[in-house]
Amino acid sequence: MGSVRRAREHDRSSLGARREAHVPAWQPWAALAGFALLLHFVWEMVQAPFYDRMATAAHWGAVVECARATVGDAAITLVAYGAAALWARDRLWLAETCASAVIVILGAGLAIAVALEWLNLRVGRWSYSAGMPLVLGIGLTPLLQWVLLPPLTLWLAGRHLGLWPLAREPRRGCDVEGGG
Repeated sequence: MGSVRRAREHDRSSLGARREAHVPAWQPWAALAGFALLLHFVWEMVQAPFYDRMATAAHWGAVVECARATVGDAAITLVAYGAAALWARDRLWLAETCASAVIVILGAGLAIAVALEWLNLRVGRWSYSAGMPLVLGIGLTPLLQWVLLPPLTLWLAGRHLGLWPLAREPRRGCDVEGGG
């Protein structure tokens, strides 16, 4: 039994050494930012008709507004990933199965997005069109955006960095009960 435990610990330590050796310090931040920008820009353009003035805005004006929102979305993604990295105590937690870190990134991203959506609605920066379904006064499309896009962003970044084939089994201590 002890030899099996030692073998698993050796596999985990060599996995950590291999993934750290081939991923530069500025990663996965750049990969996350790049995929977040790509995915959120498409989402912003698709949901634009659900916001007042966007359906009738000049094309370039709508593109600029969606690009601004996309930069904010990418920033939220990075802040939420940072919170999850602190939780997991590992900047490359996406290389391993870590359900609690995924919950942290989803929760942090959704909480920040809802707070900003609520604030911008209250100060009149934007408003919804009549076609926007609402959930407790917040538009359904921004809620869906922060439930659907972060997992896809994580998956794309992990694949891009070559981390997913290295994932074996959950890290010890990285589970739903507590952080890394």
